[in-house]
Amino acid sequence: MQRFVISPQQKRAEQIQLTREQQHYLYRVLRLQRGDRAIALDGEGTAWIVQLQEDSAVIIELLNVQTELPISVTLIAALPKGNIFDEVVRSATELGVTTILPTLSDRALLKPSPQKLERWRRIAKEAAEQSERQIVPTLLDPVSFNDALHLTAETRDRYLCVARGNPQHLLASLQNFTSHSLVIAIGPEGGWTSLEVDRAIASGFQTVSLGKRVLRAATAPLAALSLIAAVLESYSNSQEY
Repeated sequence: MQRFVISPQQKRAEQIQLTREQQHYLYRVLRLQRGDRAIALDGEGTAWIVQLQEDSAVIIELLNVQTELPISVTLIAALPKGNIFDEVVRSATELGVTTILPTLSDRALLKPSPQKLERWRRIAKEAAEQSERQIVPTLLDPVSFNDALHLTAETRDRYLCVARGNPQHLLASLQNFTSHSLVIAIGPEGGWTSLEVDRAIASGFQTVSLGKRVLRAATAPLAALSLIAAVLESYSNSQEY
């Protein structure tokens, strides 16, 4: 069944009021008909099977599914040039990230417009629907690298991906993971500066490698989050977080 995300204001008792955009998407784009069933999500973990009724949908039953990672994962991502961040948001959402924190780094000082932020949030919403997520990741407003370190200070397991030196591979670092949350930081094209790496280490980050090859800013989040999702889902049935 097709999925769509609603806002809290749309649900009234056992009925969901559809927006014009949702009506267009469901009836014109997907070619659904009145009486067809779909899945409505509140973006915070709750889903219902609904039956479409023109400009509304009647809730049929609460849907009990689990598609989320067993812990919260925050992605700190330095803002790259161009539209690369579109794909970062899309891939990160599909791979189960909980929060995306765009970061202004020393090598990437571009500050996105409100329109771009809205676009990224729309991409996260659409990717969550497509990948059958229960939640829509939170995409925060961009912050400086120092602020990103401060905002994630309460998380014990924080990893900073670096392309140089000889740090432990991320996969090896994740083998004994036992926390309830995780932070992974990916740098811009050219990587983090040495000063940024020193600041992160002083803040409690562990430097990790994603392999012997240097990855692009669009590829590194995909590689890191794929490893994280694989490890967490492999051990979620045998280890408590």
